[in-house]
Amino acid sequence: MNYQSAEFIISAAKLKDCPADSVCEVAFAGRSNAGKSSAINTLTRQGQLARTSKTPGRTQLINFFQIAEQQYLVDLPGYGYAKVPMKMKNNWQIHLEQYLNVREPLAGLVLVTDIRHVFKEFDQMMIEWARANELPLHILLTKSDKLKRGGINDALSKARRQVEGMDASVQAFSSLKRQGVDVLANKLDSWFVAAADMPAPDQ
Repeated sequence: MNYQSAEFIISAAKLKDCPADSVCEVAFAGRSNAGKSSAINTLTRQGQLARTSKTPGRTQLINFFQIAEQQYLVDLPGYGYAKVPMKMKNNWQIHLEQYLNVREPLAGLVLVTDIRHVFKEFDQMMIEWARANELPLHILLTKSDKLKRGGINDALSKARRQVEGMDASVQAFSSLKRQGVDVLANKLDSWFVAAADMPAPDQ
């Protein structure tokens, strides 16, 4: 897939606002300060594609980026930033759960988490959701440039133990140093190809 061709399509406030033409999409989920938008920008080589800010919590909608006809990357609302009003947090969580539970084109979930803090409560919730729904999961341990090799390996081992027995994979990633981009792209490629090979519902 040519992720550099990604183009912003729509910010959906509710499930009904999501693109109706989608046949396959991969969603990125993570806490507000985990580096989720930066990871998307690094993957697509577009510095401003997914909004980033020094103030976590800017991603308040479900943002769709088209990478090919009827195929999308999805930036889900960030979660967990304490300064966001509780009512707004609750709305985010409602829309997030609706998307994850109902959205049929969803082919895989990328869980973005800070490699220095594996795993927080939100991460555990996403892992258990993927386990219960048998959805392929790829865990992106971001900000790996902050740790030495030993710390990276320890975090990778801890994450892999957490998802043992699941359809899940784990990698270290650094947006700052562009490390792990090819590994992420190859994982997403496999999901999009697998979805394309699936028969249509009426077959």
